[in-house]
Amino acid sequence: ETPPPTTSTPPSGPVPGSVEDFRVSVGDRVFFGYDRFDLSPEARSVLERQAAWLRQYPNVRLLVAGNCDERGTREYNLALGARRAAAARDYLVSLGVAANRLETVSYGKERPLDPRAQEEAWSVNRNAHSQIVSGATS
Repeated sequence: ETPPPTTSTPPSGPVPGSVEDFRVSVGDRVFFGYDRFDLSPEARSVLERQAAWLRQYPNVRLLVAGNCDERGTREYNLALGARRAAAARDYLVSLGVAANRLETVSYGKERPLDPRAQEEAWSVNRNAHSQIVSGATS
């Protein structure tokens, strides 16, 4: 008697160590309250997953971008975005991620995820986005 033929099914989901893996499995964005740059428990949880992932992939470098909603002046939002990016970066460093693997930038209100002028849009636009700039598997 011959055994049934085996078929190998490729693993589903993103490739481990890829940008997609980071985005889907870990989360690449943390959110902030209005006019705030302190990390909520939820934001800390996402950053803790990011730090654990980064420990697995030591060649990955991130750009942490601070973003704001459309309210306030351009200058004010650039400064607030910088504080949001720094808060995320500093927490990752406190969790053991080498500072030389992390850069920050503030986009202020220049790169909204949601362009609508309403609270639902503003709440998603207040964020720090961790973007892989190098070292991920493709």
